[in-house]
Amino acid sequence: MPKIPLDEWIETLVGWMEDHLTVLFDWIAAAIEGIVKGFTWIFMLPHPFLFIVILGVLAFLVGRWSLTLFSVIGFLLIYNLGYWSQTMDTLSLVITSALISVVLGIPLGIWCAYSKGASRIITPLLDFMQTMPAFVYLLPAVTFFSLGVVPGVIASVIFAIPPTIRLTLLGIQQVSGELTEAADAFGSTSGQKLFKVQLPLALPTLMAGVNQTIMLSLSMVVIASMIGAQGIGAEVYRAVTQLQIGKGFEAGLVVVVLAIVLDRFTQAFFKSDKKKVHRRPSRKKDRI
Repeated sequence: MPKIPLDEWIETLVGWMEDHLTVLFDWIAAAIEGIVKGFTWIFMLPHPFLFIVILGVLAFLVGRWSLTLFSVIGFLLIYNLGYWSQTMDTLSLVITSALISVVLGIPLGIWCAYSKGASRIITPLLDFMQTMPAFVYLLPAVTFFSLGVVPGVIASVIFAIPPTIRLTLLGIQQVSGELTEAADAFGSTSGQKLFKVQLPLALPTLMAGVNQTIMLSLSMVVIASMIGAQGIGAEVYRAVTQLQIGKGFEAGLVVVVLAIVLDRFTQAFFKSDKKKVHRRPSRKKDRI
């Protein structure tokens, strides 16, 4: 049985994209690099102690004392170990990747919820994206964007965007049909029904997707250090290749602290918004 020349087809497609889409890739690379540098500049602007104080205040506003103490102690430990600049680089990459994933993923999830045809096409693609080994995404990213920060962000977006799309779709599908029918009965437009009924009710599931996207972005940013992305991932990769067990443990601990802080921040932020939403109806009932 003759072998299907799938590898040749892929290489032909990649070659065509390199020849005809160079300007588009250059524009995307410039935009992503500018966003990453902007976040890095913002994070590196204040002194580390001032940054930690600001982080503690934000943690107290969205969470509890436990989150505040962990965030402050965790970032003090990062500063003490000497990985502050690498952590800020990693944080910039994670936020950029997560931001792009959310901006692209939520509209795609809404489109899938409203269009069965789009759902039938995009859902298998999401299965493909989630089952493909993460290292494979590094190849096209390097091919189109060379080495450095940009291919790391692109690979992270491809790897991290499926949860946002899936859980946005799931959240909208779980909205009660009676509520949407009531909105239609009151003459709501599609936009009013989406933004005032479906998205607010789907917010818990949607935020779970955002949380997972942030965690996957962090895990992929570490892997992307193999293609030149700077940050904590580069320190982990260097420690592994040089068999520096102590350095590897320190860098891995920094990744754990950053992951826990980001995870707890997103969860606490959603819980605080959820409490505000639940308080409003009770006030109305009291007035009545």
